[in-house]
Amino acid sequence: MTATAKPITLALDIGGSGIKGILLSPTGQPIGERLRIVTPQPSTPKAVLAGITELVKGMGAFDRVSVGFPGVIQQGQVKTAPNLDPSWPGINLVGELVRQLKKPVRAANDADVQGFGAIKRKGVELVITLGTGFGTALFINGALVPNLEIAHHPFRKGKTYEDELGAPALKKVGKKKWNQRLAQAIATLDRVINYDRLYLGGGNGKKVTITLPSNVAIVSNVAGLLGGIALWADGPALASSAAKRPQTKPKQKASPSKRKTPSQEAI
Repeated sequence: MTATAKPITLALDIGGSGIKGILLSPTGQPIGERLRIVTPQPSTPKAVLAGITELVKGMGAFDRVSVGFPGVIQQGQVKTAPNLDPSWPGINLVGELVRQLKKPVRAANDADVQGFGAIKRKGVELVITLGTGFGTALFINGALVPNLEIAHHPFRKGKTYEDELGAPALKKVGKKKWNQRLAQAIATLDRVINYDRLYLGGGNGKKVTITLPSNVAIVSNVAGLLGGIALWADGPALASSAAKRPQTKPKQKASPSKRKTPSQEAI
């Protein structure tokens, strides 16, 4: 990239089931198609990094990299990765990608990145990603409240939000009961956080069948990539980590449409 050129961003979204990538213009618009590969199993750091290398081969030139990661990242280092291989905590993801891709890299929790691609930047906005796990991100007037891990808080019957609403739970209990649980979670989080708007994203967003309150919306899964441009914006703590290339209305309660509510039926 020349001194006067505007940077092209490679946005990556690492998930428990898939790794996605897209190129973004300086204004955050997609360049070309989104590419996806299946997350290697076991999803060790070595295997995932190798998968990213293969994914990037099918894309054009870029100047910098944004990464959404399914866990907590601090100072470029993975702290938690509940839906990937247990060997991830302690890995310097940013440093590894800088060495591998030879470009500046910034990384953040995947729900945080998806939030940047979805929010209006006004008031209290909550983002939930429904994928392999249950991701959350909270924004106040566009500012991120970092490392919010609602997923691992108790939700119901001694189990966490992720236990009850992650992909394994959906597979186990089916779409009907999973949606009833989601309705209960939306109502609970509304009382606890008093959000102005809630955005539902992630791969299982398409499985949502309940009638949603007017301040709750389903957003495209591609928001998890489009939000990557925000990691390079000026401002306070938009990215949890960064490294440079080495130099050599009244709210309605959510309830299943034309179905029994969660209180009427065992979930």
